[in-house]
Parts: sequence; structure tokens; C-alpha cells
Amino acid sequence: MPSELESARTQVRTLVVTGLGLNCEEETAQGFRMCGAHVDLVHLGDLLDDPRGRRLSDYHILSLVGGFAFGDHIAAGVVYANRLRYRALDSLLRFVDDGGLVLGICNGFQTMVKLGLVPALDGRYATQQATLAANDRLGYRDAWITVRAEPRSPCVWTRGFDLMDLPSRHGEGKFIAESPEVLARIEAEHLVALRYVDDRGQPTQAWPANPSGSTNAIAGICDPSGRLLGLMPHPDAFLYGFSHPSWPRRKLRGSLPAQGDGVRIFQNGVDHVARKLSGSRETV
Repeated sequence: MPSELESARTQVRTLVVTGLGLNCEEETAQGFRMCGAHVDLVHLGDLLDDPRGRRLSDYHILSLVGGFAFGDHIAAGVVYANRLRYRALDSLLRFVDDGGLVLGICNGFQTMVKLGLVPALDGRYATQQATLAANDRLGYRDAWITVRAEPRSPCVWTRGFDLMDLPSRHGEGKFIAESPEVLARIEAEHLVALRYVDDRGQPTQAWPANPSGSTNAIAGICDPSGRLLGLMPHPDAFLYGFSHPSWPRRKLRGSLPAQGDGVRIFQNGVDHVARKLSGSRETV
């Protein structure tokens, strides 16, 4: 018999936005499906053409995927963020206020930051307080990195794990706060969810472990509620153990897991909603 939590997972409804240069929707949808959630892929045009936001209000989780929305014209995520700001902001803010979860990966993170969904200090979810700028080493960097989850972060997506290997692929991933004061508050309020670390597990500014030169080794941040997470690395690209570049060695050692590290992020989000739906305090 499935547990109460397992049954509740099937009731979790996830909206994955697609189209107009986005290209990681199938992998992201699969990550949520592997965790038991129901997933609908909806084109951004269809989402924006719903004037009352009914489509968004039908869901518990919104995912903004990776890719190159609108060709990354002007800067990565800017046009996408402006489309959402002027066509869907009210429904987005209502979704957040009603307890919805948001996961933004790579281009989705760039969009969230430029829209203001994170870090959202003082509850200002429509005010940009940071940016993701061009990598210190200019150009697109595609490589595996290691991140560490910050244990004091309120982020529901990163609870319960420490180190995680993930693919990273971007040209504009350097996190920069609006001011030293904003950065200090992000740190003081523990809104950094993930940091790039070196081979000793320590936060680093050094390339290639920190592929962009991101401030304070920041790889992902959340809002004060912990329900909204934006991160540059791709959990959607590490759903299966054999996707890791060291999978042959791990298999020979007998330590190759069926699932990749990225699944844990999706599972945390789905289980957070499932526990609310079931009223359960069951943990996994």
C-alpha cells in the first residue's frame, strides 16, 4: 500500500513553461514526474493570453526552465522577465501569496532575478535587487561543478543534503547584488541556498569550480519564504546515475545510483506540497 505522502504526490500539479527559445522543458518535466507529480507543459504565449491567471492558479509549482528565452537579447532573461512583468505579474504575485512554489533553472533563474522573484527582500517580489551578469571568463561555459547546500537557508528545495554534483552551462551566471547592503542582507537572512565549492567542499571564487566568478560563490538563492529557488546549475540534466561523467568508475566500484543528484531538488519541492495537501508530517 502506498503511504499517505506517496499518494499525495500524485495530486501535486506542476506547470512547466515552454517555448520562445526555452529548451530544457522535457528534462525538467521528467524530474518532477520521477517524484510522483503531475506535470503540464504550457507555452508561454498560452500562459500570457489567460488574462485572469486561472491556468497558473490551478497549480502548486511553477517551473521556469533553462534555455535562451527570446534569444537572450539585451541580456539573459530580460525580455522574458519583462513579458511576465507586463502580462502576468498580478497572477504571479497571487500565486506566490497563495503559497505556490517556483523553481527557476539557469535561464529561469536569470528571469526570476530580473523580475524580482528572488531575493525579494522585504517581500518586494516585483523589484529587481540583483542580477546575473557575464561570466568573468567571457563566453559560454559547459562543465560539471559541485555545489553545497547551505544548512541555515529556509529553502525547501535544498533541505536534507550537503554536496551535489551538477552540470553547469551558461555565459551569464555571475551573481551580483544591487549593493553591498543588499548582499549583506541576503547573507544575514540566509537566502543563499547553494554555493560553488572546490574539491575540499569549501566555497570558492576560483575558476573552474566557480564557473562565472559569482559573488560569494553563490550558485542559487531563495526568497525569504524558502519556496522560490533560482539556481544556475542544472538539476534537470542529472536525473540518472549514468549521466555523471564518472559513471563507469562508479559502476565498477558498485556505487552507481539509479538516480542522479538532481532528483533530490525536485523531490524536495514535490514533497513539500504533498505534505501540505495530506496534512502529513511524514518525512522521506
